[in-house]
Amino acid sequence: MILNIRVIPQSNRNLIKKEGKSLKVYLTKPAQEGLANKQLIELLAEHFGIKKHQISIIRGEKSKNKVVKIDA
Repeated sequence: MILNIRVIPQSNRNLIKKEGKSLKVYLTKPAQEGLANKQLIELLAEHFGIKKHQISIIRGEKSKNKVVKIDA
């Protein structure tokens, strides 16, 4: 499964919202040193009930707009 995700770092809480065909993910971690990306993978793994190694960011590593691949 391929997902388009818009990440909002340094939010008040962690939250995943569906917006059309994409997801908007609010993260409490800042977008520095990969902290937000790590938290994004942890949050998505918990949300979909899968292991973290099944999720990879295939585009947008340093962008708020990301393309994420989920191997389920």
